[in-house]
Amino acid sequence: MPRKAKKTTWTTPWEMSDEQRALIPEVSGNDINGLGEGQVRRPSVVYWPNDRAFDTIAHGDLIRYFYDQPNAPEVVAVRRDEKKRAPKELNPVAAHKIEDSAENWARKAKEFALTHEADVVGIARLNPEWFFEGVQPTPVPWVIVMGAAMRYDMMKSAPPTPDNPDSALEVALLYNQVDRMAGALANWIRAQGYFAEHQGGPYSGAMTLIPPALESGIGELGKHGSVINRTHGSLLRLSAVRTDMPLVPTKADDFGADDFCTNCHVCADACPPDAISHDKQVVRGAQKWYVDFDKCVPFFNDHQGCALCLAVCPWSRPGVADTLVAKMARRRARHRQDRQKDAQTPP
Repeated sequence: MPRKAKKTTWTTPWEMSDEQRALIPEVSGNDINGLGEGQVRRPSVVYWPNDRAFDTIAHGDLIRYFYDQPNAPEVVAVRRDEKKRAPKELNPVAAHKIEDSAENWARKAKEFALTHEADVVGIARLNPEWFFEGVQPTPVPWVIVMGAAMRYDMMKSAPPTPDNPDSALEVALLYNQVDRMAGALANWIRAQGYFAEHQGGPYSGAMTLIPPALESGIGELGKHGSVINRTHGSLLRLSAVRTDMPLVPTKADDFGADDFCTNCHVCADACPPDAISHDKQVVRGAQKWYVDFDKCVPFFNDHQGCALCLAVCPWSRPGVADTLVAKMARRRARHRQDRQKDAQTPP
């Protein structure tokens, strides 16, 4: 049965500028990301290369275009405020290593993160396949993933406009915050005598952060390609610390967001460039939600950010997530009961 006509909350007509169109490379960002590839491989950096090394990637001219566009002075000031981010160099690893159980270190590390600006934290075994192509995987066993929640009141007006840059300002503030809290945790671990290195955003870092966020229980992958947390919805920014401190992993959190996204069309219908698919797709050997890079980025660039899909996500509205978690739990309970009845019914 055909779907109804697309509805959108974005009413301003948009067409890619000729200036930006001329900068689009021949290679598709979707191809670089591995869309349609059946074999598992490590991800490749497609945007936001480290140290603004734009010449190292195919879409470097598009990132330059993004930075050349006028932006609100308060947003620019936050982006340039290096003092609000992690220090450029971490403290030395203490010569004396403090011994404790993996369970206690995991508890202490999570407590430190949650009392130093993190809203959520999880621990996963570090998988070398999460590192970008060309990056030597760090030879440590653990990654601690942290998330900080953006304020809905700042994000609800996304995407940013010259008259209202609130969402771009909030994203910039949160990128500084998550980098800062990752640096703080890494330095705390180093003070205990263990190796630790941190990774924030928005630049690519050494590895992709969404897979370890999912594995460590931060949330589930949403149709919009971002993590949905059971409490904070889609309004999370992530950072991470890789370490050899003895730890224990936290469990992945399956609370029904994936099932909800299957039947929800809000973000896909709201997306102005129609970049969000209603169906999962194969990406580097995995069936998953995927956002069309070639459609998303030009709109993102022309508007100095977007995040409309995160703002309209039902999970992001204040006070709604708990209700949805309970709703999905009841739905799953009914499905289990139905399956049990079917199994007990004689043929």
